Amino acid sequence: MKFRPDTFTIMLLGAVALASFLPATGSIGELLATAGTVAVALLFFFHGAALSREQIVAGASHWRVHILITALTFGFFPLVVLPINGMNSIAPSWMPADLGLGFLYLGVLPSAVSSSIAYTALARGNVPAAICSAAASNVFGMMLTPFLLLLLVSSAGSGDFAVGDALKDIVLQLLLPFAVGHAMRPVLGGFLGRNEHLMARYDKCVIWLIVYSAFSHSVESGLWQNLPVKAIVLTILLCIALLALFMFFARFLVRRFGFSLEDEAAVVFCGSKKSLASGLPMAKVLFSGHPGFGMIVLPIMCYNQVQVILGAILAKRYREKIAESQSAPSDQEV
Repeated sequence: MKFRPDTFTIMLLGAVALASFLPATGSIGELLATAGTVAVALLFFFHGAALSREQIVAGASHWRVHILITALTFGFFPLVVLPINGMNSIAPSWMPADLGLGFLYLGVLPSAVSSSIAYTALARGNVPAAICSAAASNVFGMMLTPFLLLLLVSSAGSGDFAVGDALKDIVLQLLLPFAVGHAMRPVLGGFLGRNEHLMARYDKCVIWLIVYSAFSHSVESGLWQNLPVKAIVLTILLCIALLALFMFFARFLVRRFGFSLEDEAAVVFCGSKKSLASGLPMAKVLFSGHPGFGMIVLPIMCYNQVQVILGAILAKRYREKIAESQSAPSDQEV
């Protein structure tokens, strides 16, 4: 099985390289930061208009699957990453404090919608449950992520996080635009539904702008002087270890509770993935102006690429297993 980086991955790497050699500084940097703030607010406005109430409440019959996915995403994952913090005595010696904060942030992010659903579908798993759980994870994640981050940062003893300002910005820049967009759904819903490709492109453009602006600010603040190559490599390895741990743990729980193989695929993919599309815009709000922003978002960027590669391998294996299980009864009848 061959893997080629997609266009979006190349764009993100290009944004990091461009910011490293040609960072936006001074008035240009401030202009990009303001543009990013407006773009994020519009992003959540459009998502609010595109999401129907039926999508939010659908799939209630699979409540056991949803509870398990939610527990993995917002419960077990944050607890595991809690010791991985630069301010904590048991953190690795190679990890700067801002990078440790980035792992805490990774732990409280919602599930990735598109990749969770895509891999569940590729695996022939329970797609309706994946759609409902991933969508609900992102809706509630706007409220849960900042509060869970507050709890983890407080537990880790980090005092470099302006909680009050972050919560205010979350309400004004994310929740309010989302609510207004959802109220405008009768007017905009049809147009957005017919032009999903435009929304997907806008999402990617916003993320690219955030990455370039954030890394420009971090490079100017000495990102690469404070973050050696060793730390980057070990960050990638740690992301691989985290994803593998949660995939195996999700499989263990699903089989312990007697779920079907189709449900298992949905739980494994939705419960172990973290959303780059939601994570970077929220980080733009939560850590606005933070000199270590580049380090903070590095874990989610690395984890996203790791979950794409390992997810593709695992989805193929689930597809084969589910196909075998579905053909077994007919073989016995013959």
